[in-house]
Amino acid sequence: MVTKHSTRVIGAIVLLALSVAFIMPFVWMVSTSFKHESRIFPPPGQPPQWIPRVDAVDSEGRPLVTYKGKTAVDLGGDMEGMHRLLSEGREIAARENEFTRQERVKFFWQNYTRAFEMMDFLQNLRNTLFICFMATLGTALSSSLVAYGFARIPWKGRDALFFVVLASMMLPYQVTLIPLFAVYSALGWVGSFKPLIVPYFFGVPFYIFLLRQFFRGIPEDLSSAARIDGCTEFGIYARIILPLSKPALATTVLFQFLFQWGDFLNPLIYLQDDRQFTLAIALQQFQSQHENAWGPLMAMSTVITLPVILLFFFAQRTFIQGITMSGLKG
Repeated sequence: MVTKHSTRVIGAIVLLALSVAFIMPFVWMVSTSFKHESRIFPPPGQPPQWIPRVDAVDSEGRPLVTYKGKTAVDLGGDMEGMHRLLSEGREIAARENEFTRQERVKFFWQNYTRAFEMMDFLQNLRNTLFICFMATLGTALSSSLVAYGFARIPWKGRDALFFVVLASMMLPYQVTLIPLFAVYSALGWVGSFKPLIVPYFFGVPFYIFLLRQFFRGIPEDLSSAARIDGCTEFGIYARIILPLSKPALATTVLFQFLFQWGDFLNPLIYLQDDRQFTLAIALQQFQSQHENAWGPLMAMSTVITLPVILLFFFAQRTFIQGITMSGLKG
């Protein structure tokens, strides 16, 4: 009979296995970013290296090998695969399958320096942060204000209009892509940051729904007491509701920031100048221009990915709290 304890153990093992499976691509990317170009793709028949290594050499730069349990120096080989090994002061002839090359751990930091030299990282970072901060600010302000109207203010047609807002979430982005581009082109916004920022100041349906659910869980007595004291609806929203909604607001900010940080499609469509490119677009351009520079490419990918992981790691408690409370209340 399966006990409760054994069920928890099995669940923990399954979750651990899934966690390892999900984290392996990131670990491989980081490992590759520290490898020399000659070690990124292993020779046929050899397993991939997770820890960056290079061939061990002596003081004169000659490869070190292990021959019959002893360290020797490889002096070179001929066309027939015979190598001259220097061991304990004497030369020995040996085939390649009779000795193994010694290796040592070495992190090839030059990949990172090359990556920054091959890409205008600071300019792309400034563009990305500007878009992220402005879009996140617009989303938090507009979505919370609209959500407050749907959750705390009774008015005719409120539920019907909220249903329309939810229905707009069912439209695939590809359906509205061409009409939106036509509108922004007519406004003269194509080629600027405006299409990537301005729409978020008019509310985002998903975050409106998320915040509405959270606002509905806040006791109505607090708003009633504030109204008796003469507080306006905007005052209740700014002084009571928002301070009590930090978990939901933090979830909104985190979600939107992560989306904008990794957004590729929108900047690709609306940005035309290289000086306006975000990190996602610049990384794709980097890959197309330097197809064989796998080390610098993995190094720059690590640099771009790491802030997102750190942000989620430090904000995960608030994020989970906001998701849980928004889903259970209301």
